Amino acid sequence: MTRWATLIATWFGCGRLPWAPGSWGSLAALPCAWIILRFAGVPELAVAVATLFVLGWWAAEVAVRQTDAKDPGWIVVDEVAGQCLTLTVAPLNLYAFGAGFLLFRLFDVWKPWPVSWADRNLTGGFGIMADDILAAIYSGAVLALGRYLLER
Repeated sequence: MTRWATLIATWFGCGRLPWAPGSWGSLAALPCAWIILRFAGVPELAVAVATLFVLGWWAAEVAVRQTDAKDPGWIVVDEVAGQCLTLTVAPLNLYAFGAGFLLFRLFDVWKPWPVSWADRNLTGGFGIMADDILAAIYSGAVLALGRYLLER
């Protein structure tokens, strides 16, 4: 089970790439979200996010036991889930996906409250996943607002 958990936690090795593994995880989420939105739709992307959250919680819980770190950088399934959640409000175009990517990375790094609270106080696999989902709520809200203003 540890091998499967590590494979999911690193999002098939993206978390092992050098320099900013969280950004690599977010970047790897873009084609996944694009394909789901293109061929299935927003509800299916939301189901994928929920599934990723549960799988990521399990995988991160198993993987984090291999280290002394609270949230090791090589665990990026949380970024994949958060990035996909952000993109549930994006239209299917490169500009929106680019904006969604940048916004999610901003809120994931900045960690405004309650993202910072979750990052400091929630532990284990749930804590690893939770702060990125909260960051995605912020980035999705800003992306949705921008979309609303631009489409008026």
